[in-house]
Amino acid sequence: MPSAKFEQPVLSLFRIVIGLLFACHGAVTLFGVLGGPHGQAPAAGQWPGWWAAVIQLIGGALVLIGLGTRTAALLCSGSMAYAYFVHHQPDGLFPMQNGGEGAVLFCWAFLLLAALGPGEWSVTALLNRPVPRRKEVSTHPNNA
Repeated sequence: MPSAKFEQPVLSLFRIVIGLLFACHGAVTLFGVLGGPHGQAPAAGQWPGWWAAVIQLIGGALVLIGLGTRTAALLCSGSMAYAYFVHHQPDGLFPMQNGGEGAVLFCWAFLLLAALGPGEWSVTALLNRPVPRRKEVSTHPNNA
């Protein structure tokens, strides 16, 4: 099947983009950088804003590099489900009504990554790659 050879690279690219966007969202909330809204950053430890931003920044960064992807993605997915049901859903039934499209898309994207894993272009894949064994050269005169 010709398309099968593209599955892992495309999964990896998907993970990288989703992780980068999520990490950027956390950086905007915590530090007001990257041209995002310049509102007041939540106080350290404030529930749920500060914790959500920390999950976005750290979880997004881990997903971006592909380290602990399944666990980080599951946590990120859950945080977006919480955001949707607590902050968006009370304003309307559908995401188009309540402004929750981003939360829904991130939730399902991270759930997909939690199920499928990081792909082949990840730190995890790099760490799990077998190390090639070097041939040992004998210096004994009878083995020459």
